[in-house]
Amino acid sequence: METNNISVGLDIGTTKIVAMVGRKNDYGKLEILGIGKSKSLGVHRGVVNNITQTIQSIQQAVQEAEAASGYKIEEVTVGIAGQHIRSLQHSDYITRANSELVIDEDDIDRLINQVHKLVMLPGEEIIHVLPQEYKVDGQAEVKEPVGMYGGRLEANFHVVVGQVSSIRNIGRCVKSAGLGLEGITLEPLASANAVLSQEEKEAGVALIDIGGGTTDLAVFKDGIIRHTAVIPFGGNVITEDIKEGCSIIEKQAELLKIKFGSAWPGENKDNEIVSIPGLRGREPKEITLKNLSKIIHARVVEIIEQVYVEIKNYGHDEQKKKLIGGIVLTGGGSQLKHLKQLVEYITGMDTRIGYPNEHLAGDSDDDVTSPLFATAVGLVMDGLKRQDKKRVEAVEEEVVEEQVVEEDETTISEAQEVEQQPRKERKSFLDKLTERVKDFLDNAE
Repeated sequence: METNNISVGLDIGTTKIVAMVGRKNDYGKLEILGIGKSKSLGVHRGVVNNITQTIQSIQQAVQEAEAASGYKIEEVTVGIAGQHIRSLQHSDYITRANSELVIDEDDIDRLINQVHKLVMLPGEEIIHVLPQEYKVDGQAEVKEPVGMYGGRLEANFHVVVGQVSSIRNIGRCVKSAGLGLEGITLEPLASANAVLSQEEKEAGVALIDIGGGTTDLAVFKDGIIRHTAVIPFGGNVITEDIKEGCSIIEKQAELLKIKFGSAWPGENKDNEIVSIPGLRGREPKEITLKNLSKIIHARVVEIIEQVYVEIKNYGHDEQKKKLIGGIVLTGGGSQLKHLKQLVEYITGMDTRIGYPNEHLAGDSDDDVTSPLFATAVGLVMDGLKRQDKKRVEAVEEEVVEEQVVEEDETTISEAQEVEQQPRKERKSFLDKLTERVKDFLDNAE
C-alpha cells in the first residue's frame, strides 16, 4: 500500500480515544481505511491526568486501527482541546520602514510574531493566532493586504491560548506510545473542517461539538473563524446526573441515556416505565421515562445556555455579525433525541446535526459518518493537508535550486522572487508548536 498519501488522526477524548487511518482517493475525497477505538482512561475534561493509562489507551486504539487498515502507524496528527483552552480578541499594528515597497508576507509575519509576544498568564502559551481583517493606512476591511502599498499595517486577531503543560503531556503520551507527532490541531477547528461546508462558513455558522467531557464551540463568518470557546461540560455530566438522580450505576445510566434519553420532557407519557436490574440480589428499579428526560433536560439546557452566552459574546445580535447558517451540532452528545428541537427553542437559530460526510468518499460505512467521529475525520484531513504542503514546498525548493544553478542569482526576475516568498512564509504557529513540543520531548529523554 503506498504510504505517502495516508494520514492518521488521533482524537484523545474524555470518553474515547480514536485512531483513524485515511487517504485521499482519485477524486480527492477522503477514504477511511480503518478505525481503532478504546475507552479513554486517564483523561478528564479533555486534559490528560494519568499519563500511563492514556498511553495504554492510545496503544490499544492504534493497534485496532492497524489491524483494520493493514497499515503500520508511525506518525499521527493529534487534536488538543480541554478546559484549559481560552480565546481573546487582540489588535496590533506595525509601522513599515519603507512605504514605497508593497506589503509582503514578511510584513504579515512580523505582525503575527508581534502578537506572539503578548504577555500571558504563567504557564499559558499562545496556540493559534488567526488574523480577522487587516487595515492598511486606516483603510478598513482589507482581506488580503499582500501587494498593497502602505506605511501602517494593522489587524484584528483571534488569539487562542492554552496551558503549555497540558500540550506537552499530550505530546509525551503520543511519543511514549511509540508514535511520531506529525502535527497538532485545535479540535474545534478539526471538527469544523469535517462537518461544515464553505457556504456555511461564509454565511456565518456556530459549530457546537458536544463531547464526553467538554463542549467545543467554533464560530465562523465570512469564511474566517471569529470565536472559539471550550465549555467544561459534556455528555458525561448528563450521565452523572442520571446516576445520582436514579441511584443506579454509571454503566446503567449511560445505557439509559443512549436508549431512552430525550432532551424534551413533554415527549414521554407518565406511564412509560423502564425497569433496571438491581445490584446482586436486590430488587429491580423502576424509572419513569418522564423523570429521566427531566434530568437530562435540566443539564442540557445549562450546557446550551452557556454556549449561547459565548455566541452572544462573539456579537451574534449585531446585524453585521448575524449567523445566517445557524447552529451545527456534532460530537457524540449531538445524538441525544430531540436535542435539535431544544437548541432551536432556546437560541431561536436554525439547527442541524453535523455528519462528517462533507469530504468523505461516497461508499464510506455508516459508523464512520457518525457525529462521534467528526473530530477524528477532521484530524485525518488536517494531516493530509500538511503532507500536501510539504510536498509542494519540496518541489518548489528543487525548482528554486535548479534556477540558481542555471542562472546567476542577480538575473532571477522579480516575478520569481514574488513566487518564492510564500514558500519561506508562514509556518503556521501550530507547526512551530509541534516542533517545540518535539524538541522538548527529545531533550527530556
